[in-house]
Amino acid sequence: MDSFLMIGQSNMAGRGFLKDVPRIFDTQIKMQRNGLWQTMWEPINPDRPFSGIGLCASFAALWRRAHADKEIGLIPCAEGGSSLEDWKVGGPLFEHAVFLAKLAQQSSKITGILWHQGENDCFGDLAAIYKDRFGEIIDALRNVLGLPKVPLIIGGLGDFLPSGRYGAFFGGYPLVNQALLEYATQTPDCYFVSAEDLTANPDGLHFDAISLRRLGVRYFEAFDQHTHVLKALEDETEKLEAIYRRPLTKMEQSTLLEYRFAFGDMTLQELEAEQVKLK
Repeated sequence: MDSFLMIGQSNMAGRGFLKDVPRIFDTQIKMQRNGLWQTMWEPINPDRPFSGIGLCASFAALWRRAHADKEIGLIPCAEGGSSLEDWKVGGPLFEHAVFLAKLAQQSSKITGILWHQGENDCFGDLAAIYKDRFGEIIDALRNVLGLPKVPLIIGGLGDFLPSGRYGAFFGGYPLVNQALLEYATQTPDCYFVSAEDLTANPDGLHFDAISLRRLGVRYFEAFDQHTHVLKALEDETEKLEAIYRRPLTKMEQSTLLEYRFAFGDMTLQELEAEQVKLK
C-alpha cells in the first residue's frame, strides 16, 4: 500500500467545519490509528477536540481515482500551533512523526510527504530564517526514513491572514511564502502549492472546509504531475463534484449504517431493516 506522511500545523491537521462539505468515504482510503490501518473518517488528524476537515481527504480521493485497484494510507502527524522550533530534529514532534512513519513502513511504502506549516513562524525574525531551518528538518527526516527522493508537497499560507482575528501577528507571512517557494524551486523532488483565492473560517486563521478540499486537489496535482501549482486550477470544482458523486459500494453503504447505529443516530431495528434493503 502507498502511504503519505502528513506533517505541519493546524491547516494540515484540518480546521474546516465538518458540516460545510459533503463527506468523503472510501473503504480503500486508510488512516493510521494505534499502529493499524483503519478506514478513513474525518477528522483524520484529531490533534484537538475541534479538528475537522483537512486537505488530505480530497488528496486521497483523487489518488484513488488514479489508482482504482489500490489502497492508500494516511499517516497523520500534524500538530496545531506548532513552529519550526517545535519540529526541530530530535524534538518530540519530529520523533513522533519518525516513529509513526517507521511503523507505517512495516506495512506500506511511503510515497509522498505532505507539509503545511508556517503561520507560527511569521513573527519577528523567524520568517527570515525559515528556509534554512525548514531544510534542515526535511533533510533529517528524509535521511532517517530512507526517503531521499519521494515527492515533498508544501503549501503556501493564506492571503487572508493579516485581516483575520490574529492579523497583527502575521506581518511576515509573505516572507514565509517566499521561503517555501524558493525552497521548492531550488530543491529536487519538492513542489509548491499556492493558496491563491482560498478563504478562511471566521477566525481568519484557518482555511475553511471548501478551501481545504480545493487545496487537496492542488496538492494531488503537484504530486501527480511533479509540478508546482502556482495558481488555482480551473477544474477544482469539477474534480470535487466527481469525488462526491462516486457511487458507494454496498459494503460502504452498510458500513455507514453501522456508523450511524454506533453514533446513536438509528435504532437496531432501523439498522437491520436498512441492511436488508442492501442485500
